[in-house]
Amino acid sequence: MPPSCFGCLSQYTHHHLVVFLLTFFSYVLLHASRKTFSNVKVSISAQWTPSVQNDSAPALSPGETWEDNHLFADEKQATLFLGALDSIFLFSYAVGLYLSGVIGDRVNLRYVLCFGLCGSAVVEFLFGTLTEWLHIYNAYLYCGLWVLNGLLQSAVWPCVVAVMGNWFGKTGRGFVFGLWSACASVGNILGAFLASSVLQYGYEYAFLVTSVVQFAGGVVVFFGLLTSPKEVGLHLESETGLSPVETDKDSHRPLMSDEEEEEGKTYSRQCRSAQPLDELVDEPSQAIGFFQAFCLPGVLLYSLAYACLKLVNYSFFFWLPFYLSNNYGWKEAEADRLSMWYDVGGIVGGTLQGLISDFMGKRAPVLVFSLAMAMGALVGYSRSPNDKLINAVILATTGFFIGGPSNMISSAISADLGRQDILRGSQEALATVTGIVDGTGSIGAAVGQYLVSLIESSLGWMSVFYFFIVMTGGSVVFITPLLVRELRDMWRDRQALRHQL
Repeated sequence: MPPSCFGCLSQYTHHHLVVFLLTFFSYVLLHASRKTFSNVKVSISAQWTPSVQNDSAPALSPGETWEDNHLFADEKQATLFLGALDSIFLFSYAVGLYLSGVIGDRVNLRYVLCFGLCGSAVVEFLFGTLTEWLHIYNAYLYCGLWVLNGLLQSAVWPCVVAVMGNWFGKTGRGFVFGLWSACASVGNILGAFLASSVLQYGYEYAFLVTSVVQFAGGVVVFFGLLTSPKEVGLHLESETGLSPVETDKDSHRPLMSDEEEEEGKTYSRQCRSAQPLDELVDEPSQAIGFFQAFCLPGVLLYSLAYACLKLVNYSFFFWLPFYLSNNYGWKEAEADRLSMWYDVGGIVGGTLQGLISDFMGKRAPVLVFSLAMAMGALVGYSRSPNDKLINAVILATTGFFIGGPSNMISSAISADLGRQDILRGSQEALATVTGIVDGTGSIGAAVGQYLVSLIESSLGWMSVFYFFIVMTGGSVVFITPLLVRELRDMWRDRQALRHQL
């Protein structure tokens, strides 16, 4: 990484740290509750089918109890419905992302974020806990609650990315956002840990614990989050480095320079002396339209690439514990804990690959290389033996090469796209662009979850992994034009530098 990327750390204040942590843990809690559903699929499937006697059922008239409670005749039908629920959630989540991104650029981000966190927590409590306590088993009710859950959860990601984009500029964004985007993987690990800890008491308690913690997190965010440097009187330009860092020699200086006493008596005086009037914080910015954002350079291609990649990433998210338990015969709690290694690989991959992209000053070459390696990792994992250690190692490697690029596109690259130079007159585009990228990705993931259950029930898990390899290759295809453009820019820069020498 260039020295300037480390030098930009001197700009950061305690406000940056608080914003980083609050947005990070907001999505950690959301993903922990989302992960709960995938971690308890085996228990839910057993509850919805009459194949296994439920320990919590009354001792009297067990046949009548099952006749009243079970939803499906066998495990295969239950598996298909679980896949359908995943698709329903992701379709509603995708639609909500398109809407919440636009809303987030027009309404206070803190209000939208807290509404999504707290509302989703209530719905998850109703879906997983209250229905089980009251012994209400109804497929239409489950579908309706999961549609509502997807819409509410969609409000969170565009908001947290927009808040981070407001506070952290392009300098070092690959590393900062790569580290920050580990929030989803950390949430998966936390969710797996919480679910496996209380699963012995019933899957309803897994939903109870995560929903209560998520609701509490929403309350903390409401009272503690600052969505923009404007709220504490700081200058947006200096705080985030929205001007092109490569051409602005002052963008890496500390917020207050000891060597500029005349200009730095007050922070606002320094801002006014250094920046044009139309770039001051008090200047209102107009939100960009949805279709304008969709037509921005790179948005469409990255959205399509993310649709293919998120399909694979979320298939691991939703189906990995189920796959480990059914394919290898491991206990559900053991499968939940082993699935954490995929997220560990994603955390390391997102951070390290973001750091490398900062070194290079380009994102696409890192993505294409990682995705090419991911296809090889998928082939290896599909043939993993029934050994937990070997499985964990290959799983972490797969998470590194799939989760890393997924984290980069959904966070750092979305922020890059929403802060392009052509948007200088309309800064409020970050949440909209993030919603478009993640929404398109969620549509791909939604289609994929139903296809996974369909392919698995018809052809087996090996065919599912072949499907993953094809989709990963599709991501490479969509990113290739961006790779060619970035390599051409790197060549031109090198030629220009050679002429200067």
